[in-house]
Amino acid sequence: MLITTLVILVISMILFVHGKIRSDIVALGSLVLLLIFGVISVDEALAGFSNPIVLMMLGLFIVGGAVFRTGLARVAGQKIVKIVGNNENFLFVAVMLVTGFIGAFVGITGTAALMLPIVMSVSAGTKSGPKRFLMPMAFACSLGGMMTLIGTPPNMVISDTLVRAGFPELKLFSFTPIGAFVLLLMIAAMIPLSHFLCKKSEEKKVDELRPKSLRELADEYSLSRNVTRVRVRMDSPLIGRSFAELKLPNTYNLTVIEIDRPSRGKFFGSSGRELVGPQSVPFGGDTLYVLGDTANVEKFAEEMRTDVLKAGEGRGSSLHFQNWGIAEVLLMPDSSLINRNVLETNFRAQFGVNILGIQRKGAYILSDLKDEKLKSRDTLLVQGTWDNIRKLSMSNTEWIVLGEPLESAESVPLDHKMPFAAVILLLMVILMVTSVVPPVAAVFIAALLMILTGCFRNVEDAYNSINWESTVLIAAMLPMSTALEKTGVSGMIANGLVENLGSLGPFALLAGIYYTTSIVTIFISNTATAVLLAPIAMSAATGLGVSPYPFLFAVTVSASCCFISPFSTPPNALVMNAGRYAFNDYLKIGGPLQFAMGAVMTFVLPLFFPF
Repeated sequence: MLITTLVILVISMILFVHGKIRSDIVALGSLVLLLIFGVISVDEALAGFSNPIVLMMLGLFIVGGAVFRTGLARVAGQKIVKIVGNNENFLFVAVMLVTGFIGAFVGITGTAALMLPIVMSVSAGTKSGPKRFLMPMAFACSLGGMMTLIGTPPNMVISDTLVRAGFPELKLFSFTPIGAFVLLLMIAAMIPLSHFLCKKSEEKKVDELRPKSLRELADEYSLSRNVTRVRVRMDSPLIGRSFAELKLPNTYNLTVIEIDRPSRGKFFGSSGRELVGPQSVPFGGDTLYVLGDTANVEKFAEEMRTDVLKAGEGRGSSLHFQNWGIAEVLLMPDSSLINRNVLETNFRAQFGVNILGIQRKGAYILSDLKDEKLKSRDTLLVQGTWDNIRKLSMSNTEWIVLGEPLESAESVPLDHKMPFAAVILLLMVILMVTSVVPPVAAVFIAALLMILTGCFRNVEDAYNSINWESTVLIAAMLPMSTALEKTGVSGMIANGLVENLGSLGPFALLAGIYYTTSIVTIFISNTATAVLLAPIAMSAATGLGVSPYPFLFAVTVSASCCFISPFSTPPNALVMNAGRYAFNDYLKIGGPLQFAMGAVMTFVLPLFFPF
């Protein structure tokens, strides 16, 4: 059984690192194999799905989703950050503190999603621009999650490990002292280090990273050069037919983004121009603003009997943004749109916005969009009414609206359910602090109240806020820790650490646990790492005859302090494209920081949790 367990563990870790198969599928596969080979029983295999950690995570996703959807966290973060004014260092500290505070209650991925557009906006006027702020913000998301029991899954994992070993359950704020210390240490370190993200050779690129004005976005994506105006003849087959019926993207690979209707009279200027929607209908004499290749436009003009207008011919020869706007949308790594082509996304019908271009790894894709498959961290340029763009920013957690540009970035609609979300969140914290009910009950009470008070549009919206991949990952991986303990793998690794490092004292063993966790977290998720290393840390502490608390906290701190790779945590991945970071940026900043943090924690953790 021991060899079988080790083989399954190694295969699982290889697949985690490879990344081609979703992590939850890998975890479920390892669970099934452990069950098939008789390493664990059926009850042990299914125990993860009834574990309080997993149930609490389900409730917390709903609570965090409500806080996110009502705009509570976004508005609070924006207001607090803006209080500090334009002083760059004060703003830097404020961003880190606010991000850490929100991350303690909302979860690291949700915090990154709501803080990213805020930081893009408030850092626009600084000399360094967003590039100095976004990576530290991502690090603060992970460290903020360390400050409460509910902030990040590794915290709940080590609490469960202690309970199963017969120790008292950790409380909501048991993590706060060490979490706050690490966050403050990170701020002190990143104030000087963050300047290396904006070295002089890159200062000219700062303007590219701030939220752009509408004209700047249009120029960046070459909209003016890719938009052709055509006038509809009186005998055109377009007349009287809706654009949904015409299906121009399918037939000609073109998108009509605006109509100028002359019937309103010359004295009204551009008031006759309107955004095109699926039900818009062109008429004779209308001027259409068509986005696409010249050859496709010419074919369309010939077959649909329209006249191509030359530059300066007619009125309104350039795009205007009176009734509609453009914005950039960053796809989340786990978005369901990934690997689907633009036509399949059906953005125009669902959200009333058009996809005009894609920015991918610094390159711009502006033609043949309908067949282009979307990839993780693509930035989409979308066009629509400002109302629809704002709804897009609040309607889904699979993307982040980066570019409600400077003219409208500060205009955040205040949802009338925001006070309910604030009161319910406060109630949950009070229940958990006072231990009136078990923590999992407090979370479920809060989740239920969020739904009943209308903080979601409907129950399905609440279910959609749950990250099922993370939930299934931890539920399926928990039995792996059971298998490691049953077959003696945990004891074997722990004994190896104790034999090789224990003779040097508990500090050496603590450093060994910390750096082992740190190295593993580079390759697989921090949740999976915590599940695997927590029982080993417990066994190692028991073998040395010392308190397990510093060793288990070393696991959760190390799992959260993974800065060396952009793919080790969701926040790191989210800011990579928005900040125009390269992999080497994480290596040169995060690498020394990650290993220096281990040296400090080796001596600091025993101060908080003595051996």
